[in-house]
Amino acid sequence: MSPLAIAALAFSMSADACAAAICRGAAHRPGPAQAIRAGLVFGGIETLTPLAGWGLGLLAAGYVEAVDHWIAFTLLAIVGGKMLVDSFGERGEEQAAPAGGGVLTLVLTAVGTSIDAAAVGVSLALLRVNIVAIALAIGAATFLMSTLGMLLGRSLGVPFGVWVERVGGVVLIGIGAAILLQHTGVLA
Repeated sequence: MSPLAIAALAFSMSADACAAAICRGAAHRPGPAQAIRAGLVFGGIETLTPLAGWGLGLLAAGYVEAVDHWIAFTLLAIVGGKMLVDSFGERGEEQAAPAGGGVLTLVLTAVGTSIDAAAVGVSLALLRVNIVAIALAIGAATFLMSTLGMLLGRSLGVPFGVWVERVGGVVLIGIGAAILLQHTGVLA
């Protein structure tokens, strides 16, 4: 993957964590130290989940090599599509402001927003990329975006997070389409 593709993937994978952080920031009005702590939790978990998905993907890579580009496209399209659908769904108060501001709620929110990174990790195993560099890029982008999201959430609120999630979904679908077009020879 090119550095630009890695950056796009990293920021796309960070979009749902950023949206959740904006919601948490709108609900809990964190200070800078709390925002950094949340960023570290989101970023750390988002670094680990693509590695876990990559490990699972390696186990299956030999069996699916002929259609790996279709699998990568499908997984990225599903994750990106889900992000888009979720961004247009109803945002009730329970979604806008997760109950409680404690560490357990923060960790559960971070795990929930990183499940898609595990699916992307599976796709990346099929493409034989440098997973460590990509996982670190995803974690760093998530740390940055969720920390800023917590702080921005204090003033911007939930609607801004919805647009971040939409852009992230579109970018993931685009990356999946590019992988498919490259591997089928449409894009050389």
